[in-house]
Amino acid sequence: MTKGVRKRYSNGYKLKVAIAAIKGDKTVAQLSSEFGVMSSQIYTWKQQLLEDGAKIFADKRRAENQQKSVDKHHQVVGELAAKCDFLSRVFDRSK
Repeated sequence: MTKGVRKRYSNGYKLKVAIAAIKGDKTVAQLSSEFGVMSSQIYTWKQQLLEDGAKIFADKRRAENQQKSVDKHHQVVGELAAKCDFLSRVFDRSK
């Protein structure tokens, strides 16, 4: 008995199938036949989209805020490095 090769689906494909399931135009059995995916997998992807769909928008805003914070910290570090270099040169001259 040989082991079957597990199919891997792209995130875009999963989204396409889940959206089709949410629309409700076709039954899960029809979608399963159309997309070549087990009906249990369609239910799982649909549930994931319904539960985690809001993260698509929330994460973007959070990522933007985190990037702004990182940029501000880089600016502060740059300013401190410039001051440190300046003071180092001043200190070396006074010796």
